[in-house]
Amino acid sequence: MIASFSHASMQDFLSLLGSGVQLQGALLLTVIGGIASLIIGGVCTRIVLSSNAGSEKMQGISAKIREGALAFLGTEYRVITPFVIIITVLLYIFIDRPLFTIPATSASFLLGAFCSALAGFLGMYTATRANVRTAHAASSGIAAALRISYIGGATMGFSVVGLALLGFCIGYIVLTRFGLDSVLTLEALTGFTFGGSVVALFARVGGGIYTKAADVGADLVGKIESGIPEDDPRNPAVIADNVGDNVGDVAGMGADLFESYIGAILASMLMGLTVSWNAEFNAALIFPLFVSLAGLIGSFVALFCVHATTKEGVQKALKTAVLVASLVMLACTYVFGRFLIPAENILPVFLSVTAGLVAGMIIGSLTEYCTSHRFRPVQQLVNAAKTGPATVIIEGLSLGYLSTLFPIITIVMAMGFAFEQAGMYGVAIGSVGMLSTLATILAIDVFGPISDNAGGIAEMAGMPDNVRDNTDALDSAGNTTAAIGKGFAIGMAGFMCLALLSAFKQKAGLQSIDATSVSSITGILIGGTVPFLFSALTMRAVGRAAMTIIEEVRRQFREIPGLMEGKAEADSKRCVAIATHAAIFEMIGPGILAVGSPIIVGFLLGREAVGGLLVGCLVVSMLLGLSMSNSGGAWDNAKKYIEAGHLGGKKSDAHKAAVVGDTVGDPFKDTSGPSLNILIKLMMMVSLLTVTLYQ
Repeated sequence: MIASFSHASMQDFLSLLGSGVQLQGALLLTVIGGIASLIIGGVCTRIVLSSNAGSEKMQGISAKIREGALAFLGTEYRVITPFVIIITVLLYIFIDRPLFTIPATSASFLLGAFCSALAGFLGMYTATRANVRTAHAASSGIAAALRISYIGGATMGFSVVGLALLGFCIGYIVLTRFGLDSVLTLEALTGFTFGGSVVALFARVGGGIYTKAADVGADLVGKIESGIPEDDPRNPAVIADNVGDNVGDVAGMGADLFESYIGAILASMLMGLTVSWNAEFNAALIFPLFVSLAGLIGSFVALFCVHATTKEGVQKALKTAVLVASLVMLACTYVFGRFLIPAENILPVFLSVTAGLVAGMIIGSLTEYCTSHRFRPVQQLVNAAKTGPATVIIEGLSLGYLSTLFPIITIVMAMGFAFEQAGMYGVAIGSVGMLSTLATILAIDVFGPISDNAGGIAEMAGMPDNVRDNTDALDSAGNTTAAIGKGFAIGMAGFMCLALLSAFKQKAGLQSIDATSVSSITGILIGGTVPFLFSALTMRAVGRAAMTIIEEVRRQFREIPGLMEGKAEADSKRCVAIATHAAIFEMIGPGILAVGSPIIVGFLLGREAVGGLLVGCLVVSMLLGLSMSNSGGAWDNAKKYIEAGHLGGKKSDAHKAAVVGDTVGDPFKDTSGPSLNILIKLMMMVSLLTVTLYQ
């Protein structure tokens, strides 16, 4: 009786309000949710900063990491700014002037770029302060260290969600005040997502080049050539390596998922315009906002569910957070659906949301299976280390290729199920369901680099072995959760990009993308080539930057008297400067390729070829991204498994072989692989914005 009353009464009430007031109310509720998310993130920051930062030596090491990270971020943003300004002007000239009386798309683009950059800065600010506090807390036990590192990650999660919801909804409200209808407003807000995508690409690529160049340089000279431990303070590249954990896995990942999150909402709202459940108002248009609010509620509840007293319980605690957030999100989504959606459509839409969420969790679990030392694939990779680096590389590559099968099957089945339930709107709303608990996903992802930094600080500060044991336990769990986060991002790309491709097809006036036509197949082949070109550019960038750092580390070992004996201090600032310069310079080429390829194909070959370009790039990017990320994660964890004392432990022949594999895998899993998600989403946004310019 209560359910019937709530459904009928709310439907009648919303019908009386009319679509305009009903939409504005949904937007205002989402704005309140965004503000609440930022407040939660601020409280998390305050908790972190109020914790003990340890000794002066620990704080000094942390300060070097923080200064290097913020210096890189500042330099990166200064380089990005001219590109943002140029793109803003071009959007105004070619998109806004023919379509709008106001700079709707260009202003939205600026707002999206600003929000994405601010989210990266806020996450970096807290993460570079949480690392030393986690190291100090680890001296008290695993529970205290887990609490600080997770709360530090939650700051990033809630900041990204808050800024995404606030920016998107405020942009929507402002544009409608200027008289734009929902269709034109959403088309203009494609610029908001595009702005986030541009910053995400540069942050992910630049941060990935930085972190892996420093990591490779530190490992090859330190571990292999000089035989000194990881994070040894004698190694000049160690500080740069720890800085890289933040610029790549905190700022880069945050910007990546910012644009994924808002892109999923935009895609589902665009699809919602094609759905009519009620003659008086369009519930399909606003429901994605309520799914996002449901995920925010779930993530808030999950904050109180992360607790472990043993090393073995850390990973279980993080998985519990994801499970709790997901269950609460589904419950709230169903309740919201009862109030908003006609009775006959509630179950199909709810099942579509569930399909997206479950698919993300399954892909995360499959990623964990392929990359965790507890399972057979990595155990086989460890055994391959017995016979040298070549067999480690061969086994790791084959593992990555094999790991694409079941995630793709999962994505295909989930998309097919969602389409059967609610058409293309079901596919789009499934992508929102997959990323609705973004605050939790990012919290467990950023938890990893915070823990990794904490271990480095503990090593460099000469803290007791039990402290490093505790931080290593956190770091090990963080490696797995980071891989799970990448799995979510790759799965979401399939859902979201299919919806965006459908929106592109409608806007381009194409009935279908015919693979038998010359234009389409040409576009498909070019699109399939772009991810390989992009990966080649980013991989070679890491290699060139790493070679520069290797030469610098060798020079310091050779020329600084007493450095290897621990009697002199390494010049870590020099390595930080080298990595920063290399990353900033090298990220420009991949950025131009991503933005320019749809435009060039569009002007030369037309709209149909652009559709083919997007299809080819989507397929290859997902497969290549999955295989590279999983190969890299497996090589990393195989090395760590041997370092734990297996097959002779550190400095054994098996360990040296595993280090080579890990070194090859570094740009796979942290530079090229995860950047491919942004590549296809950015190309989708560029194509959607510029399609009217092509014949």
